[in-house]
This record gives sequence, C-alpha cells and structure tokens, in this order.
Amino acid sequence: MKTLFASLFLILFTSLSLQAQNADAILGVWNNTEKDARIEIYKENGKYFGKIVWLQEPTENGKPKLDKNNADKSLRNQPVMGMKLLKGFVYDDGSWEDGTIYDPKNGKTYSCVMNLKNPEVLEVRGYVGFSMLGRTVEWTKQK
Repeated sequence: MKTLFASLFLILFTSLSLQAQNADAILGVWNNTEKDARIEIYKENGKYFGKIVWLQEPTENGKPKLDKNNADKSLRNQPVMGMKLLKGFVYDDGSWEDGTIYDPKNGKTYSCVMNLKNPEVLEVRGYVGFSMLGRTVEWTKQK
C-alpha cells in the first residue's frame, strides 16, 4: 500500500514538474519578426510579461526613442527601451493567454495569445475582439 501511494505521489509530482517546465519554456530573450528589437519574457507572480531589452536603433536624434504614438498622452515621454510590451499572460494547456501586447509603432494595445511552434520559434497573435480577427507574427529565440 505504501508503495502504491509513493508511486502515485511520484507520478503526480513528475506531471506537475513537466507542466511547469512547459509553462516556463517561453522564458528568455526573443527577436521580433523584423529583428530590430529583442524582448525578454519573464515570470512575475505566476504571470508572464515581456519588456524590450535591445533595440537596433535605440535613439532618435541622439536621444532615447520615446513612446510618441501612445494613445495616452501622459505616457508619450516614456522611453521605448525597457518598455513592458507583454502583460499578464497565463499558461493554459500549451498556450499563453489572457494577456495583452502593446505595439509602440502605432500606440495600440491588443489582446494576445502566444504559442511555441518549436523551442526556437514563438507565434505571437495580436487581435481585437476575437482571435480570428488579428495578425500572427513569429519571434525567434535569441541565442
């Protein structure tokens, strides 16, 4: 009987460990589609976030690039470098969902879902309303 409980505990512990490993597979630095920015995805309080950690052109006219297209005028003076683009994702059955992605090129925030195509390619889908109405891009893992 003790062996049965020990075996069940081991199976449960192993499956929970594997699920946690899968959930954290998204962590790290990713190149955006254009390869002009790198986004670090990290975990905070059980949710996943992403911030810009590298820009091909971090300055404009000798000064740090600012979020000049933000719909919120009070945020237009914040630097793009270090900006949080991905917010509040939770892992659910192979996808990172219920989060948002901000596009500093147009100043808009979209609902977003992310999936690992393989360990080196992350599919990022931004959408408004329904996920069918959106756009998918691929980010590649920074080596």
